[in-house]
Amino acid sequence: MFNQLGLIGCGLMGGSFALALKRAGLVKRVIGYSKSPSTTERAKKLGVIDDTAESALLAVSGSDIVLIAVPVAATEATFKAIRHLVEPGVLFMDVGSTKRDVVDAARRVLKERVPSFVPAHPIAGKEVAGIAHSDAALYAGRQVILTPLPSTNPDLVQKATDVWSAIGAQVLKMTPENHDAAFAAVSHLPHLLAFAYFSAVVKQPAGDDFLALAGPGFRDFTRIAASDPAVWRDILVSNREEILKQSLRFRHTLDALEHVIRSGNVEALEDLLRQAADARGGWQMNVGGSKAPAPR
Repeated sequence: MFNQLGLIGCGLMGGSFALALKRAGLVKRVIGYSKSPSTTERAKKLGVIDDTAESALLAVSGSDIVLIAVPVAATEATFKAIRHLVEPGVLFMDVGSTKRDVVDAARRVLKERVPSFVPAHPIAGKEVAGIAHSDAALYAGRQVILTPLPSTNPDLVQKATDVWSAIGAQVLKMTPENHDAAFAAVSHLPHLLAFAYFSAVVKQPAGDDFLALAGPGFRDFTRIAASDPAVWRDILVSNREEILKQSLRFRHTLDALEHVIRSGNVEALEDLLRQAADARGGWQMNVGGSKAPAPR
């Protein structure tokens, strides 16, 4: 059991982690910090945190586990605010959806203290944000990717593994580089496409009329276009190199489909569609058709 969780960023991800630890009996006390005092007060009223901290540094003080649950773009500034209290033996984690930029920031700012930091990415979320939507079961049955550095304290990596496992998550380990390449393909580009596609429909002169006819397939395809724009702005910028690589691959595939449609080659079109359908069917059988809400 941990004596105190220092929560920096009282939103959906951080609040859900705090509630999960409380429900599992893994922490005695949670102290939270947010740039908005009204957010921490709301978190306290909801029972997500037990007390508020006036700064990120004060949230770290006295904590033996710290979760940095801020937008990716704010991670480096957070490291700068807390680095003087990053002590050996205290577990520091983040929940950022990109990892190379977070790891680079940790190396720049934490320097000799970086062994205390275990980068983490929980593959969970909702289309709604904010402390009011915190859910103690958010991470149950979901994957959490750890991307420790060669210098990361192995005891803290094990501690991180144990705490995520204890709240029901499946823990995997990857390098930051492999993580960002993989999630550009299976999460970041799909969000970009959903935003772009919905915008393309709604901005047409008859867009509202088209939307009135949209069925379940359209709703499923565009669901993630309702995700938090500020969060996705940061993700798309921070992982732009890998996302643009995946976008180019998508363009090539779309070009091939458009070519056979334009040429009227129905056999070639069906073959391309069948290849995708068969691959999708095989993948769904392998994963058991499970659905994760709004992975980030």
